[in-house]
Amino acid sequence: MSTSFKPYEDVFDTEIQLIPETVTWENYEHVLTKKDGMFLRWMANSAWVALLTTLVCLFLSTTAAYALSRYKFYGRNVAFYALLVTQMFPGTLLLIPLYRLMNQLGLLDNHLGLVLAYATVAVPFCVMMLKGYFDTIPYELEEAAFVDGLGPIGSFWRIVLPLSLPGLAVTGFFTFITAWNEFLIALTFLSAEEKYTLPIGLQQFVNQYVSDYHYMAAGAVIVTLPALVVFFLAQKWLVSGLTVGGVKG
Repeated sequence: MSTSFKPYEDVFDTEIQLIPETVTWENYEHVLTKKDGMFLRWMANSAWVALLTTLVCLFLSTTAAYALSRYKFYGRNVAFYALLVTQMFPGTLLLIPLYRLMNQLGLLDNHLGLVLAYATVAVPFCVMMLKGYFDTIPYELEEAAFVDGLGPIGSFWRIVLPLSLPGLAVTGFFTFITAWNEFLIALTFLSAEEKYTLPIGLQQFVNQYVSDYHYMAAGAVIVTLPALVVFFLAQKWLVSGLTVGGVKG
């Protein structure tokens, strides 16, 4: 934040100053207005990708986690441990197979392909988190709903999901932040400048040809603001979702 308010000539000053002697808003003005307002487009791209990834992951992970938590079927434990094993490998291992798959589907340089790639990485983690949360909700509540005439889908929608809001908030928040900050997959899949997300856009300010750290710092401060907004909006559910079980939540 300090660097984002410094003029270029003060950025490389060897004397570290938390509060800059000269304060300027030119860095923020340049980031938001130059390059035909491309930074705002990158922000919109990141918001679209992060929100869509969050919705896809929540839909897939809630249904899968509920099935693993409530139903006993052949291969249930194998499926759960398979999800667990996927978390033991670094995400970079998926780059080449995902790139080849998206190339065959014609989804390179496409935000939908990026969302599918993010979901591939995030869904196993989300399933494990929500499965543990669903386990804390007593099954007797659903049995009472069955007596009142609700079916499995109705009890899931009207009983389990409302009690799972803290867990859903935690899962959605981590998914959103992961998609919002992800750099390597986006750099591999996207090539058109107008399709860039914010992490790739910030790289344009500091590379082998330019070293505009004051602009990158201003952009980095702007990037953190949506994440802070999401955190403060979901803070109540995040705290309870990380500390207590489903019934009390």
